[in-house]
Amino acid sequence: MSKSEETQDGPELDLGGARHRVVIVGATSAIAQTWARTLDLHKTKFLLIARSEEKVKTVASDLIARGALSADIMVVDVRSRDAHAEMVNVASNVLISPTIVMIAHGTLPDQELLNTDVDATLDSFLTNAVSVISIAQRFALHMVAHGGGSIVVLSSVAGERARKTIYAYGAAKSAISMFGAGLGAHWADKGLHVLVVKPGPVATPMIAHRPKSFITTSTSHVAKRINAALKSKSSVIYVPWFWRYIMGMLRYVPEKMFRKIKI
Repeated sequence: MSKSEETQDGPELDLGGARHRVVIVGATSAIAQTWARTLDLHKTKFLLIARSEEKVKTVASDLIARGALSADIMVVDVRSRDAHAEMVNVASNVLISPTIVMIAHGTLPDQELLNTDVDATLDSFLTNAVSVISIAQRFALHMVAHGGGSIVVLSSVAGERARKTIYAYGAAKSAISMFGAGLGAHWADKGLHVLVVKPGPVATPMIAHRPKSFITTSTSHVAKRINAALKSKSSVIYVPWFWRYIMGMLRYVPEKMFRKIKI
C-alpha cells in the first residue's frame, strides 16, 4: 500500500529534510501506532509487520491518509524463525535499508496459567524474548552493512526484578533489555544505535482489564520520549522518568521482603 534520558517531553522527531525508512514489527501495537504518527509522514516510508492482516491494513491506511509516502505491509507470525530473515529481505527490497526499526510486538501472558504449563511458558518466552533477539540482531547486521541506523526495542520495567505475578513476562523483558544494551554497545562504532525503552504501565489494550492507577502513562508520552531519545542517541530510557529511581530503590529491597510486596 503506497501513496539521554530526559525528564520532559521532546518535540516531534525532526527528519532534517531526509526521508526516513521505518520498519515496525508489531505495527498494530498502541505504542507503535502512536509513535508512527509523530513522524514527518510526508518524508517517511514504512514497512509495517504484524500478525493480523486486517489490523495492519488499517494501520497502513491511516498512515497513508495522514500523508505517509508509502506503507507496505507484511503479515507474519513472529514465532517462526524463518519469518525473521524474510523480514530483512522484504525490508531490503521495499526500503533498501531502514533508518529506524522499532520492535514492538509482545504479549502479556496469564502467569497463573504459566505456573503449571511449561509449554505455555516457553511459548511466551519465544514470543516476548527469543523472537525479539532474533529480529533485532538480523536487522542490526543488515543496517551495519548499509551505514547504520537506529533500532528501538520496547521492553518494560517488569524486567528489572522478578515479581511472582508476572515473572515469565519479566524474564523475557529482562532478556531483551540486556541483549539490546549489548547489541548497541557492540555495534556503536559502526553507526548502529540501539534504544531500549522501559515503560511502566501504559494505557493500552494489553492492560485494559487492569484497574488504572496514577502511575499509568499514555502512549503519546512514550512516543515523545522515544523521539527525544532518538535525537540524543540514548541507549536506555525509563518512561515516565521516575521509574529509573523507583526500580533503583527496589533493587536494594531484600528478597525476603520483596516477595511480600503485592505488585
